[in-house]
Amino acid sequence: MPVGWRNAFSVALAAALAIFLGLGGAASAADYPYPLYVSGDSGVHDPVVVPGAGGVPYSSYATGGRVRVLQSNDNVHFSYVGDAFSSTSSWWLSYNPAGELWAPDVSYRNGQYWMYYAVSQFGTNTSAIGLATSPTGAPGSWIDQGVVISSSWFSPYNAIDPQLLVDENGGWWLTFGSFWNGIYITSLNPATGKLANPGMPATRIAARGGIFNNPIEAPFIQQHDGFYYLFVSFDSCCKGLDSTYNIRVGRSASPAGPYVDKSGVPMTSGGGTLLLETHDWVVGPGHSSVAKDAATGQDLLVYHYYDGRQNGVSKLGLNCLEWGADGWPFIM
Repeated sequence: MPVGWRNAFSVALAAALAIFLGLGGAASAADYPYPLYVSGDSGVHDPVVVPGAGGVPYSSYATGGRVRVLQSNDNVHFSYVGDAFSSTSSWWLSYNPAGELWAPDVSYRNGQYWMYYAVSQFGTNTSAIGLATSPTGAPGSWIDQGVVISSSWFSPYNAIDPQLLVDENGGWWLTFGSFWNGIYITSLNPATGKLANPGMPATRIAARGGIFNNPIEAPFIQQHDGFYYLFVSFDSCCKGLDSTYNIRVGRSASPAGPYVDKSGVPMTSGGGTLLLETHDWVVGPGHSSVAKDAATGQDLLVYHYYDGRQNGVSKLGLNCLEWGADGWPFIM
């Protein structure tokens, strides 16, 4: 069986088993499924997978350089094909002297591709989220549109880890945040992709504690069956085999919250139902997003993890994302 069909078969089989067995809810660490098989240049941090971008079936955009771009014909074998940007925008250097970009979020809206990305350095909230657009999503085709929102030591939030949400009514939202006072959301102007009300404060939608004890970041909101599901990462990233990242989720009837977990605990008070954590050789899974497999229509949870079989190399993780009878997500 060709490799590409093997992943498609795995996706379809997992979905069928979930329906047949009535699975749902959080698993124990021993029960977590392993990531779907991927190969090639699969070393990433903070990945998203976008079907169709760049003129190929799948493109993955990730932290590093001027946004690393991987492409795949089958969502299994990935190859690095270049950086999204062909040159460095001068304003990036104010936030990262090396001009390195983090945590891209890419989607196709209004006839073009939109990328929100972060510029920062570890341990500081002197950060900014930028916007770029492209007609194709291919490496080198992106046009930088400048700063969307920024933060400084005087800000309650850290302006990194962006995600664009378009709600069921066509409203545009930017969710973002890392540590400091938690995860925030603010409305955008769909015509420009920038802030709808620049003078208005953003709304906090998730937090675990105070400014010095708030290990939560990497928000991603997914609509499903009348609810908005907020995926976040708890604890510590980017420490190889010492990473403690884990993925949590809550939901709300409104994009701007309030979000609660499966037990009803508000996400602004530390709530978050556990979806995926370290298991066996899969260490510190986190910075998740949701994509749809082009071959099967199956929802996929996209994330990075550290491979305990290879001394903590970061890898692209993909799992089938299913929805239980109670509406809550789980992985297969």
